[in-house]
Amino acid sequence: MDPREQTIFALSSGRPPTAIAIVRVSGAQAGTIVDALSGERPPPRRATFARLRDPQGEAIDDAVVLWFPGPASATGEDVAEFHVHGGRAVLAALFAALAHFKDVRPAEPGEFTRRAFENGKIDLTEAEGLDDLIHADTDRQRRQALRQLHGLLGDKARHWRQQIIDAAALVEAGIDFADEGDVPEQLLAPALAKVAKLKDEIEQALAASARSERLRDGLVVAIVGAPNVGKSTLMNALVRREVAIVSPHAGTTRDVIEVQLDLDGYPVTLIDTAGIRDTSDPVEQEGVRRAKARAGDADLVLWLTETDSVAEHDGLDLPRDVPCWLVRNKLDLTPVSAAEQEAGNLAAGRKLFDGGIRAGVAEPARCFAISAARGDGMPELIGALQSFAGQYFAVGESGLVARTRHRELLRTAADLLHRSIEARELGEELVAEELRGAAVALGRLLGRVDVEDLLDVIFRDFCIGK
Repeated sequence: MDPREQTIFALSSGRPPTAIAIVRVSGAQAGTIVDALSGERPPPRRATFARLRDPQGEAIDDAVVLWFPGPASATGEDVAEFHVHGGRAVLAALFAALAHFKDVRPAEPGEFTRRAFENGKIDLTEAEGLDDLIHADTDRQRRQALRQLHGLLGDKARHWRQQIIDAAALVEAGIDFADEGDVPEQLLAPALAKVAKLKDEIEQALAASARSERLRDGLVVAIVGAPNVGKSTLMNALVRREVAIVSPHAGTTRDVIEVQLDLDGYPVTLIDTAGIRDTSDPVEQEGVRRAKARAGDADLVLWLTETDSVAEHDGLDLPRDVPCWLVRNKLDLTPVSAAEQEAGNLAAGRKLFDGGIRAGVAEPARCFAISAARGDGMPELIGALQSFAGQYFAVGESGLVARTRHRELLRTAADLLHRSIEARELGEELVAEELRGAAVALGRLLGRVDVEDLLDVIFRDFCIGK
């Protein structure tokens, strides 16, 4: 039997031992399994107490059984759920009983969701939203994933695709009536007007979603500076645990250290880098190279120093659009007044840009004075980081695009719509062909056209039992 036609089962709750475990079964054999294990099939969608017994009649556990006949189920197939006590021995006995039935096997990762997609219960954007919801680490990621799961992009894409199909029908009707004089032009004009409006809608959605897909991966903040200025101490202070080795010896950090941080609900990847300096040590040279590379790819750079001297900043060469904040550390060792701190940091900030990080940028960096070891100034720095993250994601948080795949297919659709408008003078056949291509791009977005090669990639990262 084709594996896709077999009945599958899996643990759909947390790793045992737990108070309650949920075992889900989906497929043509689900009803037979319920009858055999519980003695009778409960009413649909009604929780029913039953004592489960294996095929030899041995009691497995007292359970709550739920029965969802297809197609009115999560997967579109017959589905059963067994809510049992979450001990390892109970689950082992239940799994052994399930595996006893013919054409019944353990589920692969994401197989329940894949069957829901293949049976038309959800589209591909909703399946991706479910995956993002499972892997969401922060509240903002949860909100975005939930919107995708509820059809934020899928509903829009279906509407756009239907409009393209309607416009293409008008154009092809004009081709069919080519011998009727002015009929083709009467049909082509309103079709292209619809296409132009639709193209603008998709491009506006792309522009508004420029940063929304970054919400899945998080904002990247790189801590950069010379050796022994306290970069690792600052990272430990920001994440509130010891993730980086702190040592007075230069060159302790030789590779890039990354930590995920929940910053007021926004996901942030914090990067501690090797101290930037000239060195003859080939390992440390590689660390410095990586530090500069990650700083150039970051969304925000915190340049850490312990003095107003910025000679060591030369050669970092950040892109012009990457903000760089100057953070003066070790105030516990070099105490100065608040006024002196502010004046000194502003002067250092101006020197920071004058020193060659970004030639031609006149605006001074934002400046902070802290003691990462003692905590001085840390609330102000953390507050500024929270504000930066909020402003960074403000535009994209409600955007349609959550993945690179979404953006690329929407961009393709918009480009093909533009080409269909430009093809007006070349003939209705070319216009219709470009419109068909745009409809296919949106079909691929939804997972309804030519996406078999994508499915294994998308579903392999799901949890088993989901």
